[in-house]
Amino acid sequence: MSGFVEKPEPVEVPGLVHLHTGKVRELYQNEAGDLVMVASDRTSAFDWVLPTEIPDKGRILTQLSLWWFDQLADLVPSHVLSTELPAGAPADWAGRTLVCKSLRMVPVECVARGYLTGSGLLEYNESRTVCGLALPEGLVDGSELPAPIFTPATKAAVGEHDENVSYEEVARQVGAETAAQLRQATLAVYGRARDIARDRGIILADTKFEFGHDGDTLVLADEVLTPDSSRFWPADRWEPGRSQQSFDKQFVRDWLVSPPSGWDRASEQPPPPLPPEIVEATRAKYVEAYERLTGVRWS
Repeated sequence: MSGFVEKPEPVEVPGLVHLHTGKVRELYQNEAGDLVMVASDRTSAFDWVLPTEIPDKGRILTQLSLWWFDQLADLVPSHVLSTELPAGAPADWAGRTLVCKSLRMVPVECVARGYLTGSGLLEYNESRTVCGLALPEGLVDGSELPAPIFTPATKAAVGEHDENVSYEEVARQVGAETAAQLRQATLAVYGRARDIARDRGIILADTKFEFGHDGDTLVLADEVLTPDSSRFWPADRWEPGRSQQSFDKQFVRDWLVSPPSGWDRASEQPPPPLPPEIVEATRAKYVEAYERLTGVRWS
């Protein structure tokens, strides 16, 4: 089993229609037909949305995404129309809300990898490929790839795994022209972000993007280059051949599979609440990633 341990009830706001509750975000539509995205403080691990929130997480994800959208504006347009709070919205929505264009979303997770780890490492160990792309012998966990690669995945529902697919499968699903656009945009954005992060002492190991169409224009959507959608590693601690330290919710994953949690991942039972020290350590990593990347102190 997986999914929400406790699925929240969406907040009702006059003039907004609630469309969807995601792992982290609530999605609404306003009277103009624009989308209103609200990033909560929820966190997920092992396909479960946990019962414990990480304070400020939604605001950090939103503000970091906005910073990245600015850095990438000359490469690809974003879906952001406004950060103005909708009339009647609760005060807690401030800093975590985006009013966005309603796009025709492409049903593909656009993943760029510059380093080998995660599901890519599992496939590589079996076949020396990732998403069907042949890679050289001798790579280990954390190895830098000869060049960044586009490794798409199909989007899954809450509680289910995204599934890696080949480029040819993406072309079959969305058409050759769109597939080529997705690959070009994904690798261009990854390359820009990798260089920016590297200048700040951070390795961008891999990341995933979502794109949609505004007419014929491909637009970058959802969150972008956050610790929830990317693997950020401290460059001064990078050591291929082992799991890398990261700026994300690794504290959450590590605690859940440790004896103190008392949780059996293989069981059908939901995970337990997180202890305060794990919550604080996880929040600190999100804040550190934001501050190191943007150069702005979180407040």
